[in-house]
Amino acid sequence: MEPVPIQLTVNGKGHSLQLEPDMPLLWVLRDELGLTGTKYGCGIGQCGACTVSMDGTPVRSCSLPVSAVTGAVTTIEGLGTAEALHPVQRAWIDAQVAQCGYCQSGQIVAAVCLLQEHPEPTPAQIDAAMTNLCRCGTYARVRMAIARAAQALRAAEGGGT
Repeated sequence: MEPVPIQLTVNGKGHSLQLEPDMPLLWVLRDELGLTGTKYGCGIGQCGACTVSMDGTPVRSCSLPVSAVTGAVTTIEGLGTAEALHPVQRAWIDAQVAQCGYCQSGQIVAAVCLLQEHPEPTPAQIDAAMTNLCRCGTYARVRMAIARAAQALRAAEGGGT
């Protein structure tokens, strides 16, 4: 396919690119924009290592053609900084979720999307939303971190602890 003009908003910044329309969003993020926090895992959208947010919805960027992107994309790099972590990132550290860490950027983005939709998620909502795979099996710590992040977000909004 011939490259075509593509307009993307990633982490709040607009980008005008010439790309093949069937190029997966993952490769656009990593190779064209230099945002390497989003990882390649399985390449078929099953493992979730490549999860990014598109207007608050988690999407698997390895199987999403760039021409199908219909909203603003947020990657792990767009969530917080070393000086000011996103509450989910802080909860991940506090709950010591990561072992090898490979799947964690996708896990964190999926958790942020979950908490945007369900600020006080039930265990069933957490289990339904968190479909990312973790080879290290840190699922119990993922659930704990999401509960901590939900509590921190409520407290930050004045909703108590």
